[in-house]
Amino acid sequence: MKYALAILAFTLATSALSAQTEPVDNTPYKVVYHLTTADTMAHKALIKQLNNLLAAAPKAQLEVVCHNMGIYFLVTEKTQQAAGIRDLKARGVDFVGCENTLRERKINRTELMPEVRTVPAGILEIVKKQRKKWAYIKAG
Repeated sequence: MKYALAILAFTLATSALSAQTEPVDNTPYKVVYHLTTADTMAHKALIKQLNNLLAAAPKAQLEVVCHNMGIYFLVTEKTQQAAGIRDLKARGVDFVGCENTLRERKINRTELMPEVRTVPAGILEIVKKQRKKWAYIKAG
């Protein structure tokens, strides 16, 4: 009986805590993420981070720039995060691939997910965003 009461108290306490939510922040933050790794765990973590940020700040503008090994996050036949990318794109997240990387790795533009746009140079895209006061986050 003592254990049952302890479990009930714990369940009620955790339910009350999970019901509490932070207020939504409607600030139109601008954040550019920089992904350069083929690590699928980093890709999974990035999807989670993007979803968490949008839950807390739904008016945030988010862009993910992928180059080097990070390009595989956007390749249809390689990514393990296609569903997450599609969902986030539908919520306004911009996914960007580097054309320099595509040439270097002999990846055709058509191999990228249709939700992806490309830019001539991924690093230059990040620099342009930073000059416009976008926050920079190194992903992975």
